[in-house]
Amino acid sequence: MRFPRPATASVIASILLVAGMAGCSSDDEDSNGDNTIVIGADLNSGATDTAYYRALQLRIEQVNESGQLGDRKLALRTLDNHADPTASLRNITAFADDPAVAAVIAGSCDACVVDAAKTISDKRIPTIALAASDNVTDPVADRHYVFKLGPNSTDDAAALVTELSRQRVRDVGLLVDDSLSGRDSSNALQLGLQKAKINVKVSRTIKAGAEDVSDAVSGLTAANPAAMVVLTGAEQASLAAQTFRNVGFDGKLFFGAVAAGDLFIPPAAAAATNNSTMIFTQILAIDDVVATTPAKASRKQWFRDYTSRYGTYSGVASFAADATDLIAGAVARAGGNRDRIRDILETSQVDGLSGPIRLTPDNHSGLMPQALTLLVARAGRWRLAS
Repeated sequence: MRFPRPATASVIASILLVAGMAGCSSDDEDSNGDNTIVIGADLNSGATDTAYYRALQLRIEQVNESGQLGDRKLALRTLDNHADPTASLRNITAFADDPAVAAVIAGSCDACVVDAAKTISDKRIPTIALAASDNVTDPVADRHYVFKLGPNSTDDAAALVTELSRQRVRDVGLLVDDSLSGRDSSNALQLGLQKAKINVKVSRTIKAGAEDVSDAVSGLTAANPAAMVVLTGAEQASLAAQTFRNVGFDGKLFFGAVAAGDLFIPPAAAAATNNSTMIFTQILAIDDVVATTPAKASRKQWFRDYTSRYGTYSGVASFAADATDLIAGAVARAGGNRDRIRDILETSQVDGLSGPIRLTPDNHSGLMPQALTLLVARAGRWRLAS
């Protein structure tokens, strides 16, 4: 796996492995005797997980520099799952079997977390997933140690339906990828559209990560809907926008939250995406936000810190940073004790970098609906809708 500088996953693993093999944790004693608390990260080399990796590196560095953990320090250990559930299960098992690892942050692979859910619970390793599918944390009774940060499909769908209704769109075409999150989003959206009496004229499914969407786009444009709704990852969303415009579709484009990517829309897709609408958090349009509260000021500062370090900003980075902050807050109270960390996570309520986060015993997916807003593409980047 090729992670960005300053270190590769194997280097991180080899450095931290030496520090990580000590006795079990307790309420008053950290797991490895040197006050280092390890967070395991199960990621892959895709663009989304690269952004997660960068955010984790930066936020852990900031937490350590802040002194909020007293004598304790956080350390990151990263393993590559290659977006493969079998490899992910090995990684999570390795983290769980190492007493130095207090918690795990899992990346964008939905199926990886779902398939590992029983192992996570059996081995009692608190895990915050950054994957989009609702199945990551549902049913909660089977996901006792699994939490999720990121937009929920029902909230995403509700925001899309509200905006489609406001713009008096009567019918739509729907482009969805075949991932777990794609199916969740499609089901929630179609239910909402039915209630709003907005007709789905046609729906097409593409393979997650597809590099050619022309057949699906042709099938959608042939039905001539008033608008297209795209529920795919960022790269496929940009490709779809270009393809829609290339074949002459001049209707409105709407994107679900899973389509969020970098601050700047790829130049090849900028013209095709112009004036389209996306549901996401304010962070991608943070320049338009006035820092009227401490939470908004913190978001603006995080945005500046990330762009200063990496030269650009990825919309999903705030989810990884919030996951770090939640674990850090639990570690400050519980040290490396996994059960206590889990219990603290389950009742966490913060105004995070992504927006308001509320976790409860009945709801392990913490991002609140209020975190989502309307963004509009203008001149190659996303802006708050006026």
